[in-house]
Amino acid sequence: MKGLRRGKRLFFMTLLAAFAPIAGCNRTPESARQPITMPEGPLQQAIASGAEYMVNACGPDGQFVYRIHLDPAVEAKPKYNIVRHAGAIYALGMIDQYQPNPAVREVMVRAAEWMKETSMHLAPNEAGLLAIWSMPEIEGTDDAAEVKLGGTALGLVALLSVERISPGATSIEQLRGLGRFLVFMQREDGSYYSKYSPESGGRDGQWQSLYYPGEAALGLVMLNQLDPSPVWQEAAIKTLLYLADQRRGFVTVEADHWALLATARLFDQAPEAMTPQQREIIMHHAIQVCRSILIGRPHCAPNAEAEGSLTFNSRTCPTATRLEGLIAALEFLPDEQAELRKEIRLAVDEGIGFLKRSQIDSGPHRGGVPREALARKPDGTFWFVDDRSGEIRIDYVQHAVSAMIQYDLLARDCPSQPADDSLAISNEASSAR
Repeated sequence: MKGLRRGKRLFFMTLLAAFAPIAGCNRTPESARQPITMPEGPLQQAIASGAEYMVNACGPDGQFVYRIHLDPAVEAKPKYNIVRHAGAIYALGMIDQYQPNPAVREVMVRAAEWMKETSMHLAPNEAGLLAIWSMPEIEGTDDAAEVKLGGTALGLVALLSVERISPGATSIEQLRGLGRFLVFMQREDGSYYSKYSPESGGRDGQWQSLYYPGEAALGLVMLNQLDPSPVWQEAAIKTLLYLADQRRGFVTVEADHWALLATARLFDQAPEAMTPQQREIIMHHAIQVCRSILIGRPHCAPNAEAEGSLTFNSRTCPTATRLEGLIAALEFLPDEQAELRKEIRLAVDEGIGFLKRSQIDSGPHRGGVPREALARKPDGTFWFVDDRSGEIRIDYVQHAVSAMIQYDLLARDCPSQPADDSLAISNEASSAR
């Protein structure tokens, strides 16, 4: 195995039997696509198209088509990412909760089993610790096998999502093993080692990830719902307190949507686990992240392709993730933050419109979401700014669909603003620019 010293190879030799070649994983032909039905309405149909794309991007073995390109002249790089594989399962779980569908459930189970068979293994010399490994043979790299904290965190989130539809699909001891690994990777101050590498002697803190801590907190909160334990609660709370401490005093901070998602879950499921002071600190951190996202929001000309984007480069995925975080924050922001809540609503109204316009609405890649908002030529084909602008990755679709679902559920809680009507930019939103 490339990248592993002889002494490490035996541990992984038996793990590769089920691997399917990446090059052999192709999208389902349009004529054979599995249809996904949703309630009528423009937003609901956008969600259905994205769900259909994801379902049909999953091969018979459970591996997703990770990346394609809208331009036939551009060859998509043969890479894979187990972190985003897990994230796709989580999004499919949201789709099924939104609108139960047998095809979605079947793909969730199939993709989860593939992940477990190929990537869920014990951590060497660490009794009882399971992790989701980034394997070079899957990811298409020459790197040594390693564990990314985010891979195990979202792997746990994904498997817990499958437990909702198929209880017992993963044993409680396996789920606890993944949870114990996350706790093992946490330092005393609440921060984390981002990677675990046998070649580096175990926990590796040389590189720090923006999103992994929030992903770990989300996984621990979700695990605590299934398996109540002070261990999971305390580790999640300590994570969010650490992030709050690191960002205290800054006007602009990282757009950490995973931390906002974890905060929403924590406030909803285990509010009693926090002291009043801890709750205040975590709430202040969430407000800080939301305000920072809004500060970074560009002002675009009306009807421009980029109108509604939350980044200056018209990227769809960063906009979608920011929308996920902002919409989650609306679940718990207190009444005294009425002005902030109003600003968030205006931003998400326009942001969802941007995502919907960016989604491919016809042809073999219908439901896909390209890396950037693309302008169309008179003949209906796209203008590509560079070799990556027409790229569609599974996580681009995943995050866009997740944001749309959150938005529709939010709109249903606010009858005065129906979901489909809110896709058009309101006069209030336009005047606020």
